[in-house]
Amino acid sequence: MADTIAETVDLLYTIDQEQLTLDQQIALGSALAALAQAERLEQINERLRDIHQVLNGWALRAATADGR
Repeated sequence: MADTIAETVDLLYTIDQEQLTLDQQIALGSALAALAQAERLEQINERLRDIHQVLNGWALRAATADGR
């Protein structure tokens, strides 16, 4: 997902904003804001995966310790 976001952002930044109508400029701004939000959500998702791995490790160790 991150590659798609980066590629789309690169594409959006290549647009000559001076050639856009006001409505197109507003749409471009909205698109950039949506992409920034998607990127932030992906970062949050990555952190949640890391937390999930840590919690699973703790649960596995606890289960192993209880099984001794």
